[in-house]
Amino acid sequence: MSYELAGAVDRRHTLAHPLLAALDIGGTKIAGALADRDGTLLHQVRLPTPARGSAREVLGAVTRVLDLLARHPTWPSVRAVGIGSAGPVDIQAGTVSPVNIPAWRAFPIRTEVATHPAVHGLPVALGGDAVAMTAAEHWRGAARNHRNALCLVVSTGVGAGLIIDGTLRTGPTGNAGHLGHISVDLDGRPCPCGSRGCLEGLASGTAITRTALEAGWRPTGDDTSATAVATAARTGDPAARHAYDRAARALAAGIAATATLVEIDTAVIGGGVAQAGDILFHPLRRHLTTYAALPYTTHLTVTPAQLGTDAGLIGAAALALPLLLSPTVTARG
Repeated sequence: MSYELAGAVDRRHTLAHPLLAALDIGGTKIAGALADRDGTLLHQVRLPTPARGSAREVLGAVTRVLDLLARHPTWPSVRAVGIGSAGPVDIQAGTVSPVNIPAWRAFPIRTEVATHPAVHGLPVALGGDAVAMTAAEHWRGAARNHRNALCLVVSTGVGAGLIIDGTLRTGPTGNAGHLGHISVDLDGRPCPCGSRGCLEGLASGTAITRTALEAGWRPTGDDTSATAVATAARTGDPAARHAYDRAARALAAGIAATATLVEIDTAVIGGGVAQAGDILFHPLRRHLTTYAALPYTTHLTVTPAQLGTDAGLIGAAALALPLLLSPTVTARG
C-alpha cells in the first residue's frame, strides 16, 4: 500500500481497528510491516542489513524501518510491536546476539525499539526468528489446524519452535525447541556451538553442500549452494542424492525424538532447504517411519511451510498479538 493511496485515517477508525507493527531482523535484511489482528500484512518496508557495520549502524537500519512505518497514515492505529530476530535471543533480558551480525552481542533490541519516538509507550514483544516462523505457521499457515506441532526453518542453519496444547512454548529465554543443536550423531563433527554431531551440521544448506562435495559431487559452474545440489539430485546425481538423503535422515531422527518427548502430531518445514521439495520430503518421510516407531508417534506428519518469505513478519505480528489483546493496552491520544 503506497502512502499516497492509503488516505487519511480518522481517530474512530484507529480505535475500532487496532494494528500491529512487526520487525523481522536478519543478517541480510531488516523488514517491517503493519498487520491487522488477523495477521494480514497491510504495508511492508525493507532495508538491507549492514551486517558488518557497528552496533549503532545496524540499529540505524532498524530505526529507519520504524521511521518509514511511522510515516504511514495508519500508524496511529498501532497498539503493539513484535520483533522476530536472528539469534540467539534472550526474551527475559530483551537481547539478541545474531550469529551473522557480529557487532550485536547481547544487544538490547527490545529497549532500543521501545524508546523509538513512534513506539514510545507501546508494548514490545521479542522472539527468535524460528519461533516467529512457528507462531506464523500456527496462526495462518500449515500448522493452523494442529494443537501440537514442531515448526522448523532449515536454511544456512536449523532453527525450530514448538506449539504445545495450542500454545507457542518458548521457554524462559525464548529458545525452547531449538532442534538444530540436538545431537543426532554421537561421533559426528564438532559443532561451533561446542557440542558435536548436531542436526544443523548434517541438515543445513551448508552441510548438504559439504556432504555432496565430500561424496564426489562436482558443480557445473560456480554455484555450490544447496539449491544447486538439489538440481543435481533431480537429474540423478548419486552424490547429490546422498547429501539430501543424509540431511533427511538427520531431520527425521530429530523430529521423531521431539515427537517421542512431547507428542507432537505434525512437523512443518520451511526455509531455503525446504524449497528442494520432494528431493527432501520423500526421503524424510521414508526415514521417519523408522525413527518414529512408537505407537503414539506413528501418526506424525511432515508438511512444507506455507507462508514463505512473509513468515517472519507475520510471526513477529503474532508475537505481539497477546499484547494487543491485553486489557492494559489502550489507545494513544
